[in-house]
Amino acid sequence: MSTNTPLVGNKSAWNSWLAVASAANGLLVVALGAFAAHGLQNYVSENLLPTWQTSVRYHMFHVIAALIAVVIARLDSTGRIASRLALLAAGLFLGGVLFFCGSLYLLVLAPQPWLMMTAPVGGSLFLLAWALLTWALISNK
Repeated sequence: MSTNTPLVGNKSAWNSWLAVASAANGLLVVALGAFAAHGLQNYVSENLLPTWQTSVRYHMFHVIAALIAVVIARLDSTGRIASRLALLAAGLFLGGVLFFCGSLYLLVLAPQPWLMMTAPVGGSLFLLAWALLTWALISNK
């Protein structure tokens, strides 16, 4: 059975890329959390630290969710819709990290009001990813 699908292209390559990107984001979020714990207060106002901590928390949760979605997709090698939905969810989780967490990190480091407009885009990607992952789990009976 072919692993090329209209929903995610070459499923195997997409699966591998998402797995690596998720793992690399795990490394990144731990580094960003350590930076906050050991030096960020020397560079930014104390009232911005909770924003950074929120970003680290959402970043970590959604990296784990992306990895879980990749594992779900790898468990189903038949190319069924559940597998494709799980891969799409993983991609959307990482997109949410980029837009939501990325905008919060930048907001702390270089406060610009327009950055707050990108956080809802990331939040919407998170919601859509969770909905697709739920659909994948329901349809994987």
